Amino acid sequence: MNKIGIFYGPEKGSVAKVATIISQELNEESTDLIPIKNCDPSTLNGYDKLIFGISTLGRTNWDSDHEDDDWDVFFTHLKKVDWKDKQIAIYGLGDQINYPDHFVDAIGWLYGRLKELNVDVVGPVSDTGYQFNESEAFIDGQFMGLPLDEDNESELTLGRVQNWLKKLKEEGF
Repeated sequence: MNKIGIFYGPEKGSVAKVATIISQELNEESTDLIPIKNCDPSTLNGYDKLIFGISTLGRTNWDSDHEDDDWDVFFTHLKKVDWKDKQIAIYGLGDQINYPDHFVDAIGWLYGRLKELNVDVVGPVSDTGYQFNESEAFIDGQFMGLPLDEDNESELTLGRVQNWLKKLKEEGF
């Protein structure tokens, strides 16, 4: 299969909106949009290039009694995927104004789990233009995926996506 799989969660809201933007920018015919919710991990085996979309939900993520979201459930299945010869890119949603100490942390959580499995994660992004204090996604001076803030900077999303996709293409994605 030559299509790019865009796997995202949660199924509605800003993460889904950005998945659609990415699909349109890549040419919808060359992508499949797949909500991660109830996704069988074997589905990922049909793609060599995957884009994962994830959100950092805010305060509930740091409360011990938060309910599982789509990705919490899927994380338990990552070891069932054949990651050989796959390239993965990550985008994440966060709120750098209200949660500057946890901006797009979910990119870092997903990146960490993938690196433990020796997955080829591509598409790091500079912190230029972002205002935040801390982020688990910020490693060695760059974000391990594309950070987006639809709550405060939605007007920048399209340009950031376009620049990121151009960089991915340059990296052979």
